[in-house]
Amino acid sequence: MARIRNERIEQLNSKNVAGDNPPGIENRVHVHIEPSKGWVSLRLGELWNYRELFYFFIWRDIKIRYKQTVLGASWAVIQPLFTMVIFSLFFGRLANVPSDGIPYPIFSYAGLVPWTFFANGLLQSSNSLVNNSNMLKKIYFPRLILPISSVFAGIVDFVLAFLVLLLMMAFFRIYPTGNIVWLPLFLLLALVTSLGVGFWFSAMNAQFRDIRYIVPFVVQAWLFITPIAYPSSLLSEPWKTLYGLNPMAGVVEGFRWALLGTDTEPGSMTAVSAVVAVVLLISGAYYFRRMEKSFADVM
Repeated sequence: MARIRNERIEQLNSKNVAGDNPPGIENRVHVHIEPSKGWVSLRLGELWNYRELFYFFIWRDIKIRYKQTVLGASWAVIQPLFTMVIFSLFFGRLANVPSDGIPYPIFSYAGLVPWTFFANGLLQSSNSLVNNSNMLKKIYFPRLILPISSVFAGIVDFVLAFLVLLLMMAFFRIYPTGNIVWLPLFLLLALVTSLGVGFWFSAMNAQFRDIRYIVPFVVQAWLFITPIAYPSSLLSEPWKTLYGLNPMAGVVEGFRWALLGTDTEPGSMTAVSAVVAVVLLISGAYYFRRMEKSFADVM
């Protein structure tokens, strides 16, 4: 981002006589625009100043996502639901993968709900700069708004998928426990993880267009190293704690604990996941701001 430096015009040259220049010229201001150098501040205050634009981008992303689609917002439910059916068939029935005493369809779908929110947010945010390249070249606004709004727009999909999960729980006569009060914190952890990784990939995608092909592969591989089709209880310590280096492991297992009452209450694994998620968020935001000055040139 350009750094703006204001300088007052120097006083009139001693050779000039008073009256040869318009009155008040000594009070005019020159604005010099210079590119930032090195690591720069995040300028989070700008996000608040542009909050109305932030709301507009969220609303725009929600409308565009299902524009001219036959099933509309139903895709928010169809995607995790069909994945749950496949997992239930191959992992639950054929492979007899344990599910911590929970019916396998509920077990897998409860993991897929936060995972789908994370994965879709990552895919959308990684392409947010490229999809809005024309806008980046014409007007100024905090570029961080684009990946952030892409992730926040997925909250609507999360709510729809979550409602289906509640209906499935009612069908299987499984009722939420008092741990449900912690559920928003695990959703926040998924959001932080999606934002952090999205900052990295969106900034790199502006520089290297190969990233658009790498991200879907990363998401697909990440799915299978996250305890969605299988429980983390299959691991013993210290491997279970190290498993928390995957921040979505803490999210998925914490989500099940808060909603289904499994024996995966937050512990060392969740703590490691939270630390990794915060590191990804902060480092990704600073990397994004460092590369921001070149976005308009490379688009």
